[in-house]
Amino acid sequence: MRRPFLLLKSVDMNERTWTEVDAYVAERLAPRDADLEAAQLAAADAGLPAISVSPLQGKMLSLLATMTGARRILEIGTLGGYSTLWLAWALPIGGHILTLEADPKHAEVARANFRRAGLEAAIELRLGRALDTLPKLAAENPQPFDLFFIDANKDDIPDYFQWALKLGRKGSVIVVDNVVRGGNILDAGSADANVRGVRRFYDMLAKEPRVSATAIQTVGLKGYDGFALAVIV
Repeated sequence: MRRPFLLLKSVDMNERTWTEVDAYVAERLAPRDADLEAAQLAAADAGLPAISVSPLQGKMLSLLATMTGARRILEIGTLGGYSTLWLAWALPIGGHILTLEADPKHAEVARANFRRAGLEAAIELRLGRALDTLPKLAAENPQPFDLFFIDANKDDIPDYFQWALKLGRKGSVIVVDNVVRGGNILDAGSADANVRGVRRFYDMLAKEPRVSATAIQTVGLKGYDGFALAVIV
């Protein structure tokens, strides 16, 4: 007999609580690392927006790469390279991550962070708009990528997702960040291009027979948002 779901007692929570819980868990499960801290400081000093993943989210990406045995990773949206470092650390010997960044300043900071961490041999950064770079990449007929992390402008997520399908294989995992937008995805009439892009992405996921997908809402240091996870079947 199927057991009924248990109703948990409602807890009054706010962003301060989320942040404190993040700090508590990160201290134990994502301990401070000199290269990661230097990467974040370099990004802040260069004036890059503070929109990278949190330490726990970075650890999650690293674990996903490990669990899937990813040898080839494609990241769309480098920023200062913080998430790239987390992903690169999960690569086996001979593994490779290709990361795409449109902003020259962001790319300069990221490359310096990769050199500092001694990971430049495992990471290739291509500068330019991803929607310009991806067709060129496909024309190279590369080996399929095992894992995709999409964390760039949200209005183009549907297009990035389509490229991931073309460049992946059966079993490839696609992770997309910022797909809850503080709950604003519920607004069908939103004028926000990011919200509209995420909503189109969900509509695409719902109709795409080549993937099995879900989405997870998150709270914490980065506020209220979420990730979409899809596997090519």
